Amino acid sequence: MTSGIRRGRARWLGVLSVGVAVVLAAPNAAVAADNLPPLQPVAADLTTGGKVCAAGDDRPYVRAAPRVTAVLNDPVEDDRPAEGNFVTAEFEAWWTDADGVEQRRSYHSLGGVSSGSAAEWQLPSGLPPWTVISWRVRADDGDAVSPWSAADASGSGCEFMYDNVSPEKPTVTSAEYPEEVHWSDGVGVYGTFRFDSPSDDVVSYTYSFGGGPLRTVQADGLGGGAEIRYMPTSAGTGFLQVQADDRAGRLSPPTTYYFFVNSGRSPVAQWALSDPAGSKSAAPTAGPDARAGAGVAFGGPVPQGTPLTSTATLDGTGHGFLSPGTQVVDTGKTFAVGGWVRPAALDHDMTLASQDAGTAPGFTLGARTGDGEPVWSFGIGGTRVSGGRPETGEWAHVLGLYDAETGLTRLYVNGQEAGTATEAAPSTVTGDFQIGRARGKAGYRDRWQGEIGDVRTYDRVVVPAEAADLGRRTPQERGHWALETAPQGLSPELHGGQALKFAGGASAYNYADQPCDPEADPDCEPSLLPYPLVGFGHLDLDGTSGYAATAGPVVDTGDSFTVAAVVNLADEEPAHPMTVLSQGGEHGDAFKVRYVPSTQTFELVMSHADAPDADETVAVHTGEPDWAGGRESHLAVVHDRGLDRITLYVNGLATADAAFRSAWTSTGGLQVGRGRTADGWGEYLHGSVDEVQAFSGALSATSISQLGFGGEPCLTC
Repeated sequence: MTSGIRRGRARWLGVLSVGVAVVLAAPNAAVAADNLPPLQPVAADLTTGGKVCAAGDDRPYVRAAPRVTAVLNDPVEDDRPAEGNFVTAEFEAWWTDADGVEQRRSYHSLGGVSSGSAAEWQLPSGLPPWTVISWRVRADDGDAVSPWSAADASGSGCEFMYDNVSPEKPTVTSAEYPEEVHWSDGVGVYGTFRFDSPSDDVVSYTYSFGGGPLRTVQADGLGGGAEIRYMPTSAGTGFLQVQADDRAGRLSPPTTYYFFVNSGRSPVAQWALSDPAGSKSAAPTAGPDARAGAGVAFGGPVPQGTPLTSTATLDGTGHGFLSPGTQVVDTGKTFAVGGWVRPAALDHDMTLASQDAGTAPGFTLGARTGDGEPVWSFGIGGTRVSGGRPETGEWAHVLGLYDAETGLTRLYVNGQEAGTATEAAPSTVTGDFQIGRARGKAGYRDRWQGEIGDVRTYDRVVVPAEAADLGRRTPQERGHWALETAPQGLSPELHGGQALKFAGGASAYNYADQPCDPEADPDCEPSLLPYPLVGFGHLDLDGTSGYAATAGPVVDTGDSFTVAAVVNLADEEPAHPMTVLSQGGEHGDAFKVRYVPSTQTFELVMSHADAPDADETVAVHTGEPDWAGGRESHLAVVHDRGLDRITLYVNGLATADAAFRSAWTSTGGLQVGRGRTADGWGEYLHGSVDEVQAFSGALSATSISQLGFGGEPCLTC
């Protein structure tokens, strides 16, 4: 457009020059001389199929006729900005065919592009493969053309070669995980996989394990192979798919490589610490015996929901330790160490396990007090990963991991990763393995006070799923009341446990027991009888004095627990708050779940102590407020002591949760339909209750969704 305006302006001045030639001839000549030719396109602004312009050994390879581009520039002139100048592009490509005859193709763009913009040419199909093809470009502003582009000072154009052959399938080999061999090495152990291809133009390999994300590794030079490291995280059949990539970006057909992964290797050393009382050493499940100091007492308590039968109690003195008197782990290589612990005090740093390295520990795993709250911690080579919160009297599974392959140190607490994985440089000095103490310059220190059980060490990576299994406490059912019947006012627990005793305005409704015989009573209509909530019967409560209760506590409220029930409120607008479930002590409820009419919501209330004016943590249901008056709801209360969290589930959904660190063990029985108030018992429920279930341990969301239907949930899901 700019050059067109310039030519038009010259013609207009030429017309005027007929009448006043002397005056206008000189200015007209000056305008024509002002035009500057476009600049020579430079190699840095040229691309071949998206690849930078190059020639010789650096020329790119393409898998189809490429699109070539060039940024064209026209200099500023007549005080007009450069982007106002439009130029067209003239491309040219050439090569020598198989008969030695030079072939040329050219293209002149029809439309112009503004200065500083890219022009392009899609080269025609039919280009000869495996032939050096050159191309160049120049710019035309309508009055002048630029010099031809050049890739280098010699004036050579851009070059490329058309590759029409894909590479051959690669081969895959692995010493640790050979193809189709049952079974190989195992979970948590790295293996090397070697890729090779018969093709001599391979530059990289694209691969994926088990259909996962695609990754790329560069070949060892043109046509070379490549190696990767891989660690299986689950046992069973694994497969690897690999394709070779050549210079042109062509992919080979895929190679599928099957291998079969064994379960993770057993611990190199393990002490259950369940030895008989009075034992002088701990017998190993694997590894050497561990001598016990005089401050170690066997036969201690165990965390519920674990396979442990007993633990060792260490008194925190210089005699409270166990040691095999030898090295157990190689701290310069991958290793993991962990165990169950219950601290009796947290007023000083305490060690679950360590290993000597001269006058210092090569690693330490345990609890550290520091300047703030206590934390679980794993230290190795000057690096420390900390996370989680130890509590006196609370069980926890703690595991530290050093992965020499990645250089990262990790900490797991109760099966969940805690803190942030951190790079470490471990000490290679090795000494004796220690349980319950750590080496210092002046002797042993940081002695454990409390229980320790099932200490294990591994010479491989413990993967997250294994860490979760090691730290899992499987919930145990503590009570299930179907509430179908209540002979003599007692609703039996299905497995012979404590019965729920009915009191006040509490009664059992059973559909099958209703006197309705249409033959004897024409006005009787069975379909009009109320249906039970679940099964054939439920508990009816009058809202003024009715409730049901066990004689003693059903769950340990100081530990993790789950309690659930199906409830149907009788009134659209209840006159007062109503408690569905509770369990407490002399002055208050350790927990209660209640309905609050003013907000039309359920809420979970956890008190901080058995005292009349104790603080409370409240988790309020956040769903739709439409639970009253004829709609049944399934409620579940979950206290996870390991995570210090309470959760209220309504109809299978976790609708409210909160942090909670003030659990206490209640002594009273489980209450259905009433709770403690400032004036004593109150908040009586008006409605129906069914399928009351109680568990030690925190049920998962999957298990919660299986409650309330008359069956038993999967406790390991």
